[in-house]
Amino acid sequence: MATRDESAPLGRFRTGLASLLAPTTERDRSRRRIAALAAPFLVLATFGAFVPLATMVRMSTSASNFAIEGLTLAAYERLFTSILAAVPGAGIDANPVYGEVIWNSLWFGAATTLASVVIGVAIAHGLEKYDLPREGLLVTLISFPISLPGIVAAFMMIVWFGKTGLLTNVLTVFTGAGPNAVALTGQPSGTLLAITGLFFGYLYSMIPRATFLLRGSYAEVNTDAEEAARSLGATPWQTFRYVTLPQIRPGIVGALILTFRTALAIFGTVLVLKALSVVTFRFSQEISVGFDLQMASALATVFFVFTVLFTFLSLRLTSAEVAG
Repeated sequence: MATRDESAPLGRFRTGLASLLAPTTERDRSRRRIAALAAPFLVLATFGAFVPLATMVRMSTSASNFAIEGLTLAAYERLFTSILAAVPGAGIDANPVYGEVIWNSLWFGAATTLASVVIGVAIAHGLEKYDLPREGLLVTLISFPISLPGIVAAFMMIVWFGKTGLLTNVLTVFTGAGPNAVALTGQPSGTLLAITGLFFGYLYSMIPRATFLLRGSYAEVNTDAEEAARSLGATPWQTFRYVTLPQIRPGIVGALILTFRTALAIFGTVLVLKALSVVTFRFSQEISVGFDLQMASALATVFFVFTVLFTFLSLRLTSAEVAG
């Protein structure tokens, strides 16, 4: 029968700590091994994540911009008022800049994610289902952007699509239009051409991630079912639609989650191309231009909470897909 002290949380903690330090059963020894393996990660997470996150949240509620002191929710009030002001018909009289930034991040991230996963499915299908020449070289070229910083990827976009870019020069020769009319980078921020250039810059970084995640799903596909469908007269498209696609659906959901998170976190590409104001770009402006640490911290806190909730709910959905 447990004593009163053992039933309390402090008593259970002491009992658990004693079993870790001096295990008497195989279960206690197994727990000690798990604790020893998890200790480095816990130390890293504490100093690399938990402490900075706690400091960031505290900074967002600080009354001073230069020291952590006092307590105020003014930054959050300004942030959420701005978000509501960006909603059509809300009738909120405030600067909608933060609402527009969040909206830009969401729709642009969703559009680039959808395009990246669709292209990733096509590439993974080609790599896994056909004997392509120089497949090793193709895989290397496809994976190349993963190792590049976003700033380098943006520079490569300028080399191809800038006003003096290689493809821009080719298009000007064949169409007769000036470089200002066809260049996708170097255009004024917010214009269609500038956003299109940024769109390709995002795809350059996100397609490889989607592709290699989907290749793992293709490795689990039941090829016997595909061959049976083909032997019964199904076309390649019908085989993909009714046999292959249901089997890779969990992988597609996982690719959507990974690439959408990547789209929200991309910074170097948008910093160089400056075609659209998104959350990561706004962080830089808040700190480097306005030096508004409270607002930057509040925006980062909301961004972090959204990312965690999105990941948690998406993983639940993925688990349901796998279980189904």
